[in-house]
Amino acid sequence: MHWGEWDKRDLLPSIPMTEPSGDSGKRSRPVAVPVLALVTLTAVGIAALLGGFDERPATPPPRLKAGQSLDMGKFEARFIESKVTTEPATSQFTEDKRFLDVVFKVTNKTDETLVVGSPPNDKSPGYSFGGALLKMTPQLKSEFGGQLFVLSKDVKSSQLHPDVPATVIARYELEGTATPPEQVTYDVGAYEEMENPLTGVVTWLLPSEGGFVGKAEVKKVAATVTLPVKQEGTS
Repeated sequence: MHWGEWDKRDLLPSIPMTEPSGDSGKRSRPVAVPVLALVTLTAVGIAALLGGFDERPATPPPRLKAGQSLDMGKFEARFIESKVTTEPATSQFTEDKRFLDVVFKVTNKTDETLVVGSPPNDKSPGYSFGGALLKMTPQLKSEFGGQLFVLSKDVKSSQLHPDVPATVIARYELEGTATPPEQVTYDVGAYEEMENPLTGVVTWLLPSEGGFVGKAEVKKVAATVTLPVKQEGTS
């Protein structure tokens, strides 16, 4: 055979396979299958195994409303209400301040006293109970983000004692004459106990989704909670 008579397909390595024959008395004749085809089929199988071609919609998290509760693993939280409150000026040189307050009843389910933490903002993912308040819609613009505190008999603190239901306030300052929203919605996470396989240490963590095959890692939403905002002067 001359060099010019080569077919380009002859350059692909082949794997012998058996061609079926209707005559059981005859030997099977090998059939050439390009390796490239097998590689393609293998890639398709792996992608399907990883869920790359699975377009089934994920089950949405449960939707909760005022008065309902959620087991958040490390905490138990009941979502009470959202309201606009006013803090009077302390002197003639200051002005009244308006806030949107979201009220929770939170129980620390661990055996130790915990800080209430802070909700996420542009600079921090938040931590403790506050870290489980993954996202608030609409996001209220303020200089320092939301403030989280425990309120007991008009005294503010940061501590959640074990098995003691506590009133927790997430407070967001309303800038100037900003109009409060009619309602707020939280994406809420739930802590899970996870063991470090190297050290055996068990830690409460918020589980994540994604983080592979080109998908960004995001915290898993356990529930969405929508609360109407009570305007000033309403009950």
